[in-house]
Amino acid sequence: MIRKCLFPAAGYGTRFLPATKSMPKEMLPIVNKPLIQYGVEEAMAAGMHGIAIVTGRGKRSIEDHFDISYELEHQISGTSKEAFLEDTRRVIDTCTFSYTRQVEMKGLGHAILTGETLIGPEPFGVVLADDLCDGEGGDPVLAQMARIYAKYRCSIVAIEEVPAEEVHKYGVIEASPLEEDIFMVSDMVEKPEAEDAPSNMAIIGRYILTPDIFDVLRRTPAGKNGELQITDALKTQAKEGMVLAYKFKGQRYDCGSVDGFVAATNRFYERYKQGA
Repeated sequence: MIRKCLFPAAGYGTRFLPATKSMPKEMLPIVNKPLIQYGVEEAMAAGMHGIAIVTGRGKRSIEDHFDISYELEHQISGTSKEAFLEDTRRVIDTCTFSYTRQVEMKGLGHAILTGETLIGPEPFGVVLADDLCDGEGGDPVLAQMARIYAKYRCSIVAIEEVPAEEVHKYGVIEASPLEEDIFMVSDMVEKPEAEDAPSNMAIIGRYILTPDIFDVLRRTPAGKNGELQITDALKTQAKEGMVLAYKFKGQRYDCGSVDGFVAATNRFYERYKQGA
């Protein structure tokens, strides 16, 4: 039902300087695979084979990664090292990649609006690659959300409960229960102080959005820090129609932070050692 997934990937990754001075943060490796490939594989597992990536200056290596390297493949042809490229080659053979550039960094909402030319008038997933999600029982988070979309046909955000002292890092929802782990959103606040937060349920980097989000974004004024916030547009959608929040089953690692990046590396290294 949902064919495309958008990856906003134009940010600078300043929390990982100096490593990200000349290397996209989306290409930082968790063990032997870049962050963005984990996200693309999650989208692919949810049936979203049209991969739309919003890039910026200095991000050319993302395009090169999801392309055939004839010289490299010739060098390792017939050797045991060919197996190292099997996952990447499967992604390249299964998915179609398209790219556009975000010329100025004006917030996540602006990045999503920039991707309209790649998405068109259809529902789509959004993955923020530095949120690495490990779905419970091997069930990808985006696939869990796609099943909910099939039932309700509205925009959906993934949420998790966070400590009160961390709500200022996230968009936070106000919502009422609809069914188990699914909530009807009535309001959203972008990065509130703890005393102003409507809950401790924070939005993380997985969305399913209906195509009218683009028109809503166009009429949404700049918000906090002068940026176009996706939370402001989703708040409008919630008031004019319906937006759901889903407390996903699985573990999310904030790989935009050093602590989360190290935790993810340790977890996936254990899996790597076990050959999974």
